Amino acid sequence: MVQYNFKKMTVVPNGKDFIDIILSRTQRQTPTVVHKGYAINRLRQFYMRKVKYTQTNFHEKLSTIIDEFPRLDDIHPFYGDLLHVLYNKDHYKLALGQINTARNLISKIAKDYVKLLKYGDSLYRCKTLKVAALGRMCTVIKRIGPSLAYLEQIRQHMARLPSIDPNTRTVLICGYPNVGKSSFINKITRADVDVQPYAFTTKSLFVGHTDYKYLRYQVIDTPGILDRPFEDRNIIEMCSITALAHLRAAVLFFLDISGSCGYSIAQQAALFHSIKSLFMNKPLIIVCNKTDLQPLEGISEEDMKLVTEMKAEAMKTVIGQGGEAMNDDGVLLTMSTLTEEGVISVKNAACERLLNQRVELKMKSKKINDCLNRFHVAMPKPRDQKERPPCIPQAVLEAKAKQAAEKEKRTTEKDLENDNGGAGVYSASLKKNYILANDEWKEDIMPEILDGHNVFDFVDPDILLRLEELEREEGLQQADDDYEMDGMELTPEEQKALAAIRKKKSLLIQQHRIKKSTAESRPTVPRKFDKDREFTTKRMGRQLSELGIDPARAIDRARSRSVSRRGRKRERSVDGGDADGDDMDVDTSHKKLRTMSRPRSRSRSRPPTDVVPGEGFKDSFQKSKALDKARKSVKNRNKNARRGEADRVIPNLKPKHLFSGKRSNGKTQRR
Repeated sequence: MVQYNFKKMTVVPNGKDFIDIILSRTQRQTPTVVHKGYAINRLRQFYMRKVKYTQTNFHEKLSTIIDEFPRLDDIHPFYGDLLHVLYNKDHYKLALGQINTARNLISKIAKDYVKLLKYGDSLYRCKTLKVAALGRMCTVIKRIGPSLAYLEQIRQHMARLPSIDPNTRTVLICGYPNVGKSSFINKITRADVDVQPYAFTTKSLFVGHTDYKYLRYQVIDTPGILDRPFEDRNIIEMCSITALAHLRAAVLFFLDISGSCGYSIAQQAALFHSIKSLFMNKPLIIVCNKTDLQPLEGISEEDMKLVTEMKAEAMKTVIGQGGEAMNDDGVLLTMSTLTEEGVISVKNAACERLLNQRVELKMKSKKINDCLNRFHVAMPKPRDQKERPPCIPQAVLEAKAKQAAEKEKRTTEKDLENDNGGAGVYSASLKKNYILANDEWKEDIMPEILDGHNVFDFVDPDILLRLEELEREEGLQQADDDYEMDGMELTPEEQKALAAIRKKKSLLIQQHRIKKSTAESRPTVPRKFDKDREFTTKRMGRQLSELGIDPARAIDRARSRSVSRRGRKRERSVDGGDADGDDMDVDTSHKKLRTMSRPRSRSRSRPPTDVVPGEGFKDSFQKSKALDKARKSVKNRNKNARRGEADRVIPNLKPKHLFSGKRSNGKTQRR
């Protein structure tokens, strides 16, 4: 599975488009109508909502850009170095840093202006603050316009990068330019890399996929590398160096032994020795290409010596048992991409070497112990020298033989169709699989009407009997379900006990419901329904006496409240400051209550003209005069500030230059 997919990154708009997107969304998603008669709090909320919504949209857009672009320190080192080679890591980080700074600045601007809008005293002031806030946000976006354009170019280029998984099985092809690397990847994969007879046809990494032993391998074609110092290599060569340095892959070093690429074997050997440090701990295969032009046996002794030295270096990279080199099979191979001779053997050798290395590395890792603990192969120990071959019952052997014979002799519907005229002539019979006592009856025609009766009514002669049995069984089940105990089967003593139990049960349920209900929802029981005389003054007096409280005053109060109160005003209760805390309130005459009552103290509100120490006024008259002057000074300003959202103000409904003078024939809309 590809771990990095840069094709799904969101498009980065330029500065002008960015502002248009956000402001148009704010205009569409927030209210646009406000009137001068609204309360000041409503006006503040109207403009604060616009500022906050704009800031939220800017924040979401910029956060999406920052999150979707890869962080070079968190991704695989191969992609980190590749992006550094292509785009310069410092410029890339600087652009993302400017986006992050702009996001923080916009959040700070919105926070400051929302704080100012909370103290806006008029519609005009609030609108001015809103315009200033949105203008400052747009100015911040305009300043990062070059960074946005730079990131959009990087996004477009990254979307064209091949999807390389650094952790999967990989075959890497490298060598001098024009030695046949692209032709080889075109032969073994479905990739379509451009092949031309000049150097540096391939200017970037190309990826193809091939299968070996039911496993998928990715094959990477790298641009050609020249033998020169590291500092002098260009971006195209550095892509190949990055892939060699960071990918765990089987390396195929292509060698053009014919010299038609424009470079001698000595130059290619020098390149091999200069980059051999990148081949460590990787399966390395030296591929001698273009053998159709020059066989390997026909090269000179000096060139053969150089090839042998390269083969010896390749043997050092082989990981074998105990770290020693294995046999030299599959280290030096020959092929021709033109005649396709040896192409498949080179692919198989590279995939096999890579597969063996990955298996050995996994066997040496610590995770293998956890895997081996899950497997157990039981091998019985021999107790004597007697042979005990596997025993298969004879019945099983016969069943298998019979099944095999039936499988061979079975005639299908397709065969019958071909034997009986083919499609359109042969019609398959649906009756041949009927299970009947006699197979000759299968093709008989079944009558529907016989002797004036429907045949299907007489197919089952016992159908009525079975219906009666089902109805009888259903009636018994319903009787069992509806069975309840009634009083006819009980003795008189048992009937009385059952009635007492049911009454007690209903009382318990009622008492439980009364206890569950709150004091407000608990019903007051009228006297005519209190048949058991449970709610009486005697009962209340008895309960209060048990608590140690004198019930006399409470009983008198209850009796006085039971009298009809129609036309009676509410009287003031006696002040209980001198009475005992356990006593209840009782009714007394209205005149006596008025003499005993005392006025309650309440907090008095201070008039606005009262002078508070520290305000700087001499007396209340001077303060009221100052307040009047302040109120008059802001009167004109508030009158000018009462304008609508669109500021559609017509100062003069009938301008004199349009409504005075002699009018001639024709239109008089404008002069």
